[in-house]
Amino acid sequence: MTHPENPLAGADAETLLVHGGQTRSPHGETAEALYLTSGYVYDSAELAEARFKGEQPGYVYSRYGNPTVSMFENRMAAMEGAQGARATASGMAAVNAAILGLVKAGDHVVASRALFGSCLFIIETLLPRFGVETTLVEGGDLEEWRAAVRENTKLFFLETPSNPTLRLIDLKAVADIAHDAGALLVVDNVFATPLLQKPMQHGADIVVYSATKHIDGQGRCLGGVILGPTEVLDGQLKDFLRHTGPSLSPFNAWVLLKGLETLPLRVERQCANAAAAAELLAGDAGVSRVLYPGRADHPDADLVKQQMSGGGTMVAVDFKGGKRAAFAFLNALRLIRISNNLGDSKSLATHPATTTHQRLTPDLRADLGIGDGLVRISLGIESGRDLAADIAQALAAARG
Repeated sequence: MTHPENPLAGADAETLLVHGGQTRSPHGETAEALYLTSGYVYDSAELAEARFKGEQPGYVYSRYGNPTVSMFENRMAAMEGAQGARATASGMAAVNAAILGLVKAGDHVVASRALFGSCLFIIETLLPRFGVETTLVEGGDLEEWRAAVRENTKLFFLETPSNPTLRLIDLKAVADIAHDAGALLVVDNVFATPLLQKPMQHGADIVVYSATKHIDGQGRCLGGVILGPTEVLDGQLKDFLRHTGPSLSPFNAWVLLKGLETLPLRVERQCANAAAAAELLAGDAGVSRVLYPGRADHPDADLVKQQMSGGGTMVAVDFKGGKRAAFAFLNALRLIRISNNLGDSKSLATHPATTTHQRLTPDLRADLGIGDGLVRISLGIESGRDLAADIAQALAAARG
């Protein structure tokens, strides 16, 4: 039997996530090899010199690159349809590098106001410390994006769907505005996963993920990844990543590779559970609104159809009784656990106003729709019947 030169050419996502980026040692192992090494040896001083000069390919130090990490990067690039990828120690390390590595003092960054708290810290606090000007806009208002552009605008940053209210931003429209201004568009795609939304197909230049979430998906380790064109990854970002050291450990890369193999199976089940949970929550008298991108009543339903292939794994629910009802609901849950993590095989729920978004001012939280009654639920892969029973009894407690 002969094997084609590239058996993965034209392969589907499910296949790429099992086989993409695979390299084998002379031992011919089935699973990816785990290279737990910080450094590498050379057969001669001349070879070491050539490696450090970049005249000969190969590894020199695991802060710069590692075979196991490279397999994870190559698999993610194949899945995303990107020219390349660079793995980082966490999702926030990926966001930080993708922004700070691409701007300098005197530049201007425009970002959506609806961001995770740590991302807002980078935009509002960290960048200005280094002389980078920033402007926050309402992500869904294209005129605000246009009006924010300046002569020194170099980068746009957004997340869609947003955390925790699951609102969408028109990727193609914002990408067009960014490119007309000569700026790059960086998109945090963590909530949609690489399976349900492809930002690069809509004009994004750089895509970042917290691999801690769905990619690992089992609460085991931290990780992040930046995906984009080779000219950016090997240009502005290369030295930033090498010399600031946000490198992913080989062990975590190996865990993430194992997570990628089951990503489609998990996300399919999680989406089904999320859709069912949204339906159940929406029918409760104590609930004022349910936000789920897979529902027809989602405020961005038309945009969901344009740029997402599924509703996702997350549901946001607002309780009429405010914080009291939200806390009563959370405290009554038995199967779903309280945690600020998401994208896990286990169903998790959190109260954003007092956890992930607590550093925001009350006025900003109100502007973003993050009230005291809002609960964010990340659906796992448990039995849908068991999840429904748990949600139903917690809803009864919230009404009590």
